[in-house]
Amino acid sequence: MSKPQTPQPANSTTLLLRRQLQELTKRPVEGFSAGLADDSNFYEWEIMIIGPPDTLYEGGFFKARLSFPSEYPNQPPTLKFITQMWHPNIYEDGRVCISILHPPGEDEYGFEQASERWLPVHTAESILISVISMLSSDPPNIDSPANVDAAKQVRDDIAGYRKKVRRLARRSAEEAFD
Repeated sequence: MSKPQTPQPANSTTLLLRRQLQELTKRPVEGFSAGLADDSNFYEWEIMIIGPPDTLYEGGFFKARLSFPSEYPNQPPTLKFITQMWHPNIYEDGRVCISILHPPGEDEYGFEQASERWLPVHTAESILISVISMLSSDPPNIDSPANVDAAKQVRDDIAGYRKKVRRLARRSAEEAFD
């Protein structure tokens, strides 16, 4: 017979994450919703991003997972789409590649200023607003792509890229509540 687990004491990271989630619940931001993936774990959030109006993603419902490290807010979380995405700044496995999710400090490749990378003042809300902004950019940034094939399609066949994104957005709306 297994011994019942006692809840872990709340540490400063857990308290911060709890407060950020409560704030998003009390004052929702248009374009996304957030909740815990598991009620006992404040480090894993389920996210639903609603495709921004007047974009290729309009009408879509995109599921994602926001995973916070134990060193948060000193280190950035990761955001990974569960819904299939086609975007130059989203890896094929769904991980989002935007500057504010990159570890703090200087970029060894020289693409980003330290001020563009993760800073402890960022919150779950600021991350999600940045992702919505990324999805709203048309054409998307292809300077240092995470998905080289999507970036190549943006450069060589923007009409085909837009058609593929709209098709995925429609599919996401059909599958969102399965």
